[in-house]
Amino acid sequence: MSLPLIALFIAAFAFGTTEFVIAGVLPQVATGLDITIPVAGYLVSAYAIGIAIGGPLLTFATTSVARRQLLLGLIAAFTIGQVACALAPGFSTMLILRVLIAIAHGTFFGIAMVVAVGLVAPERRGFAVAFILSGLTVSNVIGVPLGAAIGNIWGWRATFWAMGTLGLLASIAIALWIPRTNTITAPKAQLGREVRVLGRQQVWTSLLLMLLLMIGQMVPFTYIAPLLHEVTGLDPAIVPWVLLLNGVGSTVGVFLGGRLADWKLMPALIAMLGTQAIVLFVFYLLSPYPAPMIGTIFIWGALNFAIGTPIQARILGWTTDAPSLASSLIPSGFNVGIALAASAGAAMLNAGYGYRSLPLLGMVALVIATGVAIASFILERRSGAVPPISAVAAE
Repeated sequence: MSLPLIALFIAAFAFGTTEFVIAGVLPQVATGLDITIPVAGYLVSAYAIGIAIGGPLLTFATTSVARRQLLLGLIAAFTIGQVACALAPGFSTMLILRVLIAIAHGTFFGIAMVVAVGLVAPERRGFAVAFILSGLTVSNVIGVPLGAAIGNIWGWRATFWAMGTLGLLASIAIALWIPRTNTITAPKAQLGREVRVLGRQQVWTSLLLMLLLMIGQMVPFTYIAPLLHEVTGLDPAIVPWVLLLNGVGSTVGVFLGGRLADWKLMPALIAMLGTQAIVLFVFYLLSPYPAPMIGTIFIWGALNFAIGTPIQARILGWTTDAPSLASSLIPSGFNVGIALAASAGAAMLNAGYGYRSLPLLGMVALVIATGVAIASFILERRSGAVPPISAVAAE
C-alpha cells in the first residue's frame, strides 16, 4: 500500500469521524451549550449543508492552488476547527464552526479523490477510490464509537480535543507522504469547461444514481434504531452491535466495489443495483425476524458502499479533463441524497406508514437506478464514447 494513499485515508477517517461523532455526544453537547437536543440536532444538518453547498464553491475558488498545498490547508482548517469547537462558548459559535469545517470536508473529498486516482494506474482507479472511501466506513466502525466513549467519560469537549489530535496526525501524514509532483497540481480551471463536462451523460446519470442510492440507503438507515426495536423486536442494547455489523459490512463492500470497478465497471454496477433492489425487498419481508434481519442488514450495508465506489470512479473517469467541479459534487451529491432521504422517510411516517414500509421506498429508488444505469450503458456503447484524457497529462 502506497504511503500517499494511507495519508489520504487518515484524513478521510478524521473528516468522517467528525461528521458523525456529534450524534454520539448530542445530549452532552445540548446540556453543555444549554440548548435542547432538537436544537443541537441542527449541528448535524448544518454540517451536511456546508458540505453540499460550500464544498463545490470552495473547490472551484481554489482550482489555481496546487493540490498538495490545498490538502494541507484543508486539514489544517479541520484541526484548528476541532480545537475551536472544544473551546466554543455557545451554540451559535459551534454552529458556525461546524459549517466551516464541513466546507473543508466537502472540498477535501473532491480533491482527495482526484489526487488518489492520479497516483495510480488507470486500472487501479476503483481501488484508489475504495481506499479513500474506506476512511469513512472505518470512521463509523472505530472513530465514532471511540469518540462517543471519550465524550461519555471526559465530556463532549474532550471528543473535539481528540479530533484535533487526529487532525494533527493527518496533517503530518499529508506533509510527509503526499509527493510534490505535477500529477497533483491543479490544472487551470475554466468555468465553462468545468460545467460542460457535467453535461456528459455518463456524469449526470452517475450523479443521479448517487442520489437514488442514498435514498435506498438512508431512508431505512435514518430510522434503523426504532425499526429494529419496534418491528424486529430487538432490545435497544443490541442495536449498536447490529449497527457495528452494518459498518463492518460497509467496509467490506467498499473494497468489493473497488475490485469490481477495476474489473467491469458498468456491468458490475448494474448487477449490484439490481441485487440491492432485491435485498431491500427481502429487508421488508424479513424485518420481523431478528436473526435473518441481522444478516440482511450486513449484506445491505456491504452493497450500499460497494455500489458507491464504481459510481464515483465513473464520475472521476469521465471528468479527468476538468475534474474540479465534478469531483466536489460527489460529496455534495451524497449529502443532498441524505437530506432527501431523511425528508422522504419522515413524510412516509407522518402519512401513517410504519417503519417496516421504509425499505420499500428504497427498493423503488434502486429499481429506478438500475433502469437508469442500463440506459446509460447502452447509450455509451452505441455512441462509442471513451473517457477523456486528463488535462494534466495532456499538458
